[in-house]
Amino acid sequence: MWTRAKLWKSREHNGYKEPMNFTIRILGLDPGLAHMGWGVIDVSGTRLVHVAHGVIATKTAQGLGVRLMTLHRELAGVIAELSPAAIAVEQAFLARDPQAALKLGHARAVALLAAAQAGLEIAEYAPNHIKKCVVGAGHAGKEQVQFMVKRLLPACGVMQADAADALACAIAHAHSAPRTRAVKVVA
Repeated sequence: MWTRAKLWKSREHNGYKEPMNFTIRILGLDPGLAHMGWGVIDVSGTRLVHVAHGVIATKTAQGLGVRLMTLHRELAGVIAELSPAAIAVEQAFLARDPQAALKLGHARAVALLAAAQAGLEIAEYAPNHIKKCVVGAGHAGKEQVQFMVKRLLPACGVMQADAADALACAIAHAHSAPRTRAVKVVA
């Protein structure tokens, strides 16, 4: 029977060393047509490390097609530069204004398209689930989410609410995603 020690020695003998921990890079997104927040974290075991964050902004004066193209181009650039293994996107909540919900749907579609084009694992989370994972309460306010993101990722210094929401989405994915699936590992 193979014990862990025997397996380790047999792998070392063959020139292979078993990694003690591996790091997964997650891109979190808070989609929006005017402002799309993004945040990237590295997850190694239970350790979370801030990598980068920002907000992609579009101008209302531009047409819908130009705004969606801007979101796609900028998001594809973030994906290419930071090489995440997975993307976590906040789901749309039901809004009273159908036009606002439609615009949000367009922005989410662009985010999902950019992720699919890059071959990323895509996960979607409800806003209440994200808040519960980060704050502990599903109906927490934006200020509470931003406060907890700063506590969990002290080096991030996030100031924009959209970027904080995106980092919260990445953190929720780190806590919620099954670890059994094979994902691209950061070298």
